[in-house]
Amino acid sequence: MEKRSHNIPILFIFHYLLLSNINLSSKMAAAQTIPIRVGVILDMDGYGEMAFNCLSMALSGFYSTHSHYKTRLLLTNRPPKGDVIGAASAGLDLLKNVQVQAILGPTFSSPASFLISLGEEAQVPIISYSATSPSLSSTGSPYFFCATLSDATQVDAIAAIVEAFGWREVVPVYEENNFGEGIMPYLSDALGRVNARIPYRSVISTLTTDDQIKAELYKLMTMQTRVFVVHMLSPLASRLFIIAHKIGLMSRDCAWIVTNGITNELELLDQSALESMLGVVGVLVGSKLSIFGLWAYDAATALAIAAEKANLRDVKYIQTSTNSTDLEGFGVSGDGPNLIKTLSNTTFTGLAGNFRLVDGELEAPPLEIVNFVGHGVRGIGYWTKESGIVKELNSKSANLYADFTPKSKLGSIIWPGDTTSRPRGWVIPTNGRKLRVGVPVKAGFTEFVSVKWNADNSTRVEGYCIDIFEAVMAALPYGVSYEYIPYAFPNHTTAGDYNSLTYQVYLGRYDIVAGDVTILANRPQYVDFTLPYTESGVAMVVPLRDVKRKNAWIFVKPLTWELWLTSFCSFVFIGFLIWLLEHERNDEFTGTFWYQVGIIFWFGFSTMVFAHKEKLKSNLSKIMLIIWFLVVLILTQSYTASLASMLTVQKLQPTVTDLNYLIRTNKYVGYMQGSFVYGLLKKMDFHESRLVEYTMIGPINKANGFGIAFPIGSPLVKDVSRAILNVTEGRKIVEMEKKWLGVVNKCLDSDELATPNNLGLGSFWGLFLIAGVAAVIVLIIYVWRSLFCAPAAPDAGVAAMIVLIICVCRSLVCAPAAPVAPTPAPAAVGENVVAANEGGN
Repeated sequence: MEKRSHNIPILFIFHYLLLSNINLSSKMAAAQTIPIRVGVILDMDGYGEMAFNCLSMALSGFYSTHSHYKTRLLLTNRPPKGDVIGAASAGLDLLKNVQVQAILGPTFSSPASFLISLGEEAQVPIISYSATSPSLSSTGSPYFFCATLSDATQVDAIAAIVEAFGWREVVPVYEENNFGEGIMPYLSDALGRVNARIPYRSVISTLTTDDQIKAELYKLMTMQTRVFVVHMLSPLASRLFIIAHKIGLMSRDCAWIVTNGITNELELLDQSALESMLGVVGVLVGSKLSIFGLWAYDAATALAIAAEKANLRDVKYIQTSTNSTDLEGFGVSGDGPNLIKTLSNTTFTGLAGNFRLVDGELEAPPLEIVNFVGHGVRGIGYWTKESGIVKELNSKSANLYADFTPKSKLGSIIWPGDTTSRPRGWVIPTNGRKLRVGVPVKAGFTEFVSVKWNADNSTRVEGYCIDIFEAVMAALPYGVSYEYIPYAFPNHTTAGDYNSLTYQVYLGRYDIVAGDVTILANRPQYVDFTLPYTESGVAMVVPLRDVKRKNAWIFVKPLTWELWLTSFCSFVFIGFLIWLLEHERNDEFTGTFWYQVGIIFWFGFSTMVFAHKEKLKSNLSKIMLIIWFLVVLILTQSYTASLASMLTVQKLQPTVTDLNYLIRTNKYVGYMQGSFVYGLLKKMDFHESRLVEYTMIGPINKANGFGIAFPIGSPLVKDVSRAILNVTEGRKIVEMEKKWLGVVNKCLDSDELATPNNLGLGSFWGLFLIAGVAAVIVLIIYVWRSLFCAPAAPDAGVAAMIVLIICVCRSLVCAPAAPVAPTPAPAAVGENVVAANEGGN
């Protein structure tokens, strides 16, 4: 603690002790008592005088109600007359000349460290009720008792507030002294536990001028972070907030949190300071005023109880050294060890609450969270070590809010700018500094990111990911200036892998990381990613091997069973049709019943290899056979090609299709240098010795794609994510892909290397339709001529069939054509009869 004002009201203390002080002098005079000398180190200014009165009244009130006590504490004050040196001189005087059994004080944290050393040397307990620096407790001295709350007790409450509202960067603003600096290690650790970092520390001296404070606040305005934790005493805090309000740093984007160094001295803040602090959130030890006076009162009471229980006697120090110097000649108190043991076990209910020392420190009560509302403060919740942030201090309310977030457990808050909307806590800096964009430096996959150095050592960064990043930044509703900084050593080689690159954002070296950075589960622990702007994954690149599969029935696989059945029926039908047209006048198609059946099957299937030996006499048969030969030719060639493809592709199979096989056989696996694949393979139980820098069948692991990395809590993440959606849904992304990636082909999947699909009926229905139509026409002509017409000249019959075939085909395939004129009747009927007899059907 540092110097405080003397205006702290203590009237309520006098009122509390009024009845107990009646006839006090007469009672003490009549009692047989043992005086116990206790030193007090206080400046008798306004605050010191108030504290000394609290100590005196505490002892008077206590002994008036405990008149049977044999011991009586006698206070001996030694004003320090300065700071550290004066306090040390006062302490030496009390130990050497007065030989006190305990010392109350000093008031401030700065001189306490040396005084603690003196007390430990003399085995005299040092009891402080106002020095709150956590650094005092770190001395580990058993003779130091902090009868006040250490500043470290509130850091977890502050961190809980930061976590509740999702802020990820905090700037501490504190006094340049032991009081201000003592809290910083504890505050830094507490913020780290909630994943918040400290990018900058603002240190302000108690002797600084208003202009210097204004310059420091302007410096804060040039930075991105707008969440501030103020740890200072009320005089300096009043000046700070008045100036911050004037220059516009108490805006709706800012969040201000103050420690109990300010809230415990609310009565010292004038109205102008309170009005400037509208929207500030603070941590308060309790709603009572004059908390330091109450702690002084309780400290004196605790010492009086411990002195009686320890059965102290007014004895001289034991001299352990003949050295006459001040630092070694004051001896050792014989009752010191007994007194510290008794004091550690002393508990009671005091004016400031329950008094209990745990490891030499006052046990922390629940802390109230308050909101400055212009004329004072109002409570919005509490923080306890067991439950964190709660709205009410009872188990019922704790259970009621158990399923809600800490933010919802607080009451309504008025924030700076007189708004109820939560401050972002992060803004675009106003100093014109360009955002530092880190980009990877690598040898492979330069289509995504490529960094080239010019002769003047300047860099040229380009690639698919860079074009997307620039398009996204241009799509933002506001202008953002940036510059590329390659992640490389001075010799232009890469400075680390992608994990290390993204971690530089957390360390503050880069504001953004752009490039082919994959969104992985471990990386959002220290950065925030935008929405992915491309898909990503991991695949294996493996050699193919020549594999000969033994399959006795592979010859039937080129065609589907529907096509096989249709082909079989078609061959039989064609054989039957040719037999029907030829058997009446062609001796090769006559004979016994089974002979003619054999001819039908033989002739039909022999057309498949063009091996039939029978001569045809009917022109209808010849035309039908020509059409069928076309069908057979296409079928056989297609079958041959499909079978050859199957036999060839089956020989080219990947050597590895399963990662578990690689793990079991301990094979070597390659990876790209600097890629996250190395960590992924180690996580999948690949031995590190089998992993080598840089060999794809099918995805083996899904990733969330490429994203742009920002500091955690950056408001740019949402805006850039929206811009990414606009860019990726537009036509410009296609141009970028063609420019840098060309035609994007995915890697072959193992299923794609399997046997090609066999041929089905759907591929040949047109051929069978033509052959079927021709066969039907031939049958119609054959039946018509056999039943209803006289034998006609062969040329006329053939011509009629050809015309019908052409008409049917054109109707099926082409647009309707003009009707064909009928063939004129022949002039010589006799010639027709002769031709009919010779040609037959």
